[in-house]
Amino acid sequence: MIEIGLLFFGILVGILSGLFGIGGGIVLVPSLIVIFGMNILDANATSLAAMLLPVGVLGVVSYYKAGLIKVREALWIALGLFLGSFVGGECAVNISESLLAKLYAGILLYIALSYFDVFSYFRKKKDTVVVEYNTNNKPLWMYLLVGIGAGIFAGLFGKGGGIVIVPLLIAVFHYDPKAAAATSLAALQLPVGLPSVIIYANNGHLNILYAGLIALGILVGAFFGSKLGVKLPSTLFKKVFAVFLLVVAVYMVSKYI
Repeated sequence: MIEIGLLFFGILVGILSGLFGIGGGIVLVPSLIVIFGMNILDANATSLAAMLLPVGVLGVVSYYKAGLIKVREALWIALGLFLGSFVGGECAVNISESLLAKLYAGILLYIALSYFDVFSYFRKKKDTVVVEYNTNNKPLWMYLLVGIGAGIFAGLFGKGGGIVIVPLLIAVFHYDPKAAAATSLAALQLPVGLPSVIIYANNGHLNILYAGLIALGILVGAFFGSKLGVKLPSTLFKKVFAVFLLVVAVYMVSKYI
């Protein structure tokens, strides 16, 4: 039955969500399209609705106990996510599905390659660069902007926004990769995608039962994913995340372009 499949798939997505702090939508949307036969707008709606509830809360607790979450910053990111979600949802239901798929694949490829420092070869820098993860005291409005950008992305592509938040926290705010994943996951626990979900639902793209089953699975899986994430060394964590992004990006290119 499709319901049982969605439940177990939610558990797998939850593991990845807790591990990488990405909310799970990056896996949910393409899988709902290919495995469960949804169109991209229905998949976006189901993904966003499944992540409305604090499905990663058990993972957040694990990260918080490990001292990896920046609570104040996460709250400002969450506010930005809520604001940006409305814009993203409105754009998604008014542009073509083909364009959505192309934009999604392109963004994923860029992020994945940047994690492998591919673009550093085109910059005039020293041959050896030592990265120090030392969180700067950036103004809170910068975290709000990160959330707004991630919210627009989330509304457009049915993602939780972590796929944007985590790389920015590492590159711009100099977060340790694990702290970035933890803070991102914490920001995503509030119902920040509600504006987009309402827009999708009003346009007939939401199946509440499917979203609920996936949410239940994510709740369980995120706990185990965060446990694994806490134990991974930061350098390995970053590379594993990069490989994960690259695989999904290549998949999207091969299937939808």
